[in-house]
Amino acid sequence: MSNPVYGKQAKTSTRDDKRPAIFWVLIVGMILFLTWAPFQAALFNGQMLDFEKPLYWALIISTILLILGIVTYYKKFKLEDQRDWLAVLVILLPLTFVLSLISAASHYLAMNMVVVQCIYASFFIITLYALRDRLSNQIIQTAIMTVAYIIIGFGLINWFGQWVLAGRLVDWFSSMVSDNRYVDAIKVDSNGPRLTSVFQYANTYAAFLMAFLFAAIFCLMKSKTWYGKATHAFMLVPILVSLFLTLSRGGLIMLPIVFVLLLLFFKPARQILWLLHCAIAGVVSLAILSPITNWGLQLNQTYNGAVAAKGWGLLLGASLVTAVVLWLIQTSLGSRLEKGMQGLASRKLSNLWLPVGSVVVIGVIAFLLIGTGLRSFLPANVETRLENINFQQHSVLERITFYRDASKLIADYPLIGAGGGGWATLYGKYQDYGYTSAQAHNFFMQYLVEAGILGFIIFMAFILYIFYKYIKGYIKSDEEKRDSHFLYLILAMSILLHSLLDFNMSYVFMGILVFIGLGGMAAAMDAQPVKRLVMKPEGFRPIYSIVIGVLSIVLLFVGLRFAQASNAAWEAKALESSNSFEQRQAAYNKDLNLRPTHIDSIVGLSSIYYQVYKQTKREEFYTGGMTIVDLGLQAEPYNRNMLFIKMRLEQAKGNNDKAFAILENNRANFNWDLDWHNLLITQAFEFGNKARLAKDTVHEKKYFDAGMSAYQRILDGMAHLKTLPPTQITGRSWEITPSIALNAGKIQFVSGKPAEAANILKNGLKDDLSDATNREVARYYIVALQKQGQDDKALYDKLIKADPEEKEHIAQLKSEK
Repeated sequence: MSNPVYGKQAKTSTRDDKRPAIFWVLIVGMILFLTWAPFQAALFNGQMLDFEKPLYWALIISTILLILGIVTYYKKFKLEDQRDWLAVLVILLPLTFVLSLISAASHYLAMNMVVVQCIYASFFIITLYALRDRLSNQIIQTAIMTVAYIIIGFGLINWFGQWVLAGRLVDWFSSMVSDNRYVDAIKVDSNGPRLTSVFQYANTYAAFLMAFLFAAIFCLMKSKTWYGKATHAFMLVPILVSLFLTLSRGGLIMLPIVFVLLLLFFKPARQILWLLHCAIAGVVSLAILSPITNWGLQLNQTYNGAVAAKGWGLLLGASLVTAVVLWLIQTSLGSRLEKGMQGLASRKLSNLWLPVGSVVVIGVIAFLLIGTGLRSFLPANVETRLENINFQQHSVLERITFYRDASKLIADYPLIGAGGGGWATLYGKYQDYGYTSAQAHNFFMQYLVEAGILGFIIFMAFILYIFYKYIKGYIKSDEEKRDSHFLYLILAMSILLHSLLDFNMSYVFMGILVFIGLGGMAAAMDAQPVKRLVMKPEGFRPIYSIVIGVLSIVLLFVGLRFAQASNAAWEAKALESSNSFEQRQAAYNKDLNLRPTHIDSIVGLSSIYYQVYKQTKREEFYTGGMTIVDLGLQAEPYNRNMLFIKMRLEQAKGNNDKAFAILENNRANFNWDLDWHNLLITQAFEFGNKARLAKDTVHEKKYFDAGMSAYQRILDGMAHLKTLPPTQITGRSWEITPSIALNAGKIQFVSGKPAEAANILKNGLKDDLSDATNREVARYYIVALQKQGQDDKALYDKLIKADPEEKEHIAQLKSEK
């Protein structure tokens, strides 16, 4: 049995030992994957066709790597210590998402999340064994840092306006390049241009930069070579400048928190070096931030080679000077501080003094930058973002609302969750107002929504156990063994902590970094024997290898099939402008034969069946459309587009009751969807009025009551929005539009309630009477007043002036009973 030794690695030479070819195939494969993955929008699980294919290729590659890992590390498979059991328990993570398929709100999104969890489990198993070995550990750490620096450089190339160069560098292997430009490497929103690099989302890029800022400082302190120290020191200024260019408030808030937590792991000598490196790099970065920001903003409007050269010159020059200074500090002070502070380091709680002092200093700096005019030396866009850091800021209020709404969702799907994509599918039913967010902006809350309490407990127990065991072993270990795997803790902890505020883990590349981090930490755990659950290697190895091998092969075929289906869906999408029904039908069927519940093709195929049926009235097209859309709704019962197509098919067939039932029965699922409510009210008047004219009082009342109920829901929503804090953005439009006022008013009008009709119609009056709907609202309003013995002469004259025929329309309407 293994002895309980923290960070025990295979005692192999990094120079002389011969490694089997399969080892090098695995390592090279991992490096190539880590290079490829970030340039696919960091494998964003974007819950739509545009992002899915790289996910399936990631599954294919990760399962191939896992098979290579089984072959490479077969002899290491045993069930003797606690680390070994983690290789078994990690399988529970994807299994909880498989279990959540039972109650999944969206089968398509839930399956994609199973795919993601399988990728994570694959990398954890590989790294759990690979990172016990000194050579592979060194190679993977170097690869991770190198890829990170490439991503940072790529972002800055785009910031300095050289997006054509950046696009051409990666377009041969990236699916995210369009017209020689990596899409949204610089994302423009209400705050102006924001640096996002490969992520297309500034806040997640900020989380990435924060993690690798601390990783770079740690690598600078532990590096044994001059060029290693110099490289990591050189990258600190580009990382910090990039962090500011993201304009991410969450990144700036979490940065000091993670900074202090990591500081606790070091002895006083290293804490001083940590503080010095951060302080010097920070001062230099702030000194050059304004010109770098202004030149970048200018270059993204109009490229100018001379300005770009000045930007690069200033950045590289400042980075070089910083690198020299920090290299000198690390080289000259590092060993001296270690020796000079040995006595202090031996004292109890000595490593708490500087972190506590840092908290005070950080608090003072935060106050000066946020609460005083000192921030005015910063670029205007950064100054504005700092100005807005407060608990009444709209993004803070939005997140609080997300978490409160997620709690309501969890209450309805408590045990096994709503499946992957559960939040994206269901939040419209639970939301407090009409925001649009397919992400809950909190990884842990979203995990709880999707995997339920059972899945969440398993996940949290898994990661907390690894953190606990790693930290416990870290405390007992010597400096060299601590350094061997500490990078993995930095990455996992930084990303997970920032994920309390955002959806970083929806970027699967970020999740892979976390699970590589967890695998590296687990590899360094105490090899503590598990006496009661021990299984002889001769029995465990073949069983575990066969189980993982079979699962890998199954996942490989699933990935290939899903990738083929995605290709077919794109082929069908490319034919949307085609006038050939047969050609488009064949393309959609090709996809659905591979993946019967692929949302885009279900919507596309059922839509063309509806269009053809509407034109030809041939029964086979109605039947075909209903068959496809019903199949889709079995897997996607909350899909708005499918419900809408089914409603239109029933309308075209003349099944008005069934069509209206779809609108009414699903209104609560689209509680803040104004278009849905508008259509429901419009249909309620149309069908109710037909029933009224046919003297069908039962159906008249049914439709009119449903329409007025929807109208009242709009009024209630408007009243609720007035109770929200003034700084909270209320999201999508929620108001009484002319169309809503017209149809709700007409319901009351034909029901013999002119006073109620006038009150409603008055809310829909608009000055622009060139619009037909606006004229009709005014017409009904005038007649509703006249039926009460009142009038609005000014509006009447304005209406007649806009359209003289309105005089006749008013007279006719007034004469109707």
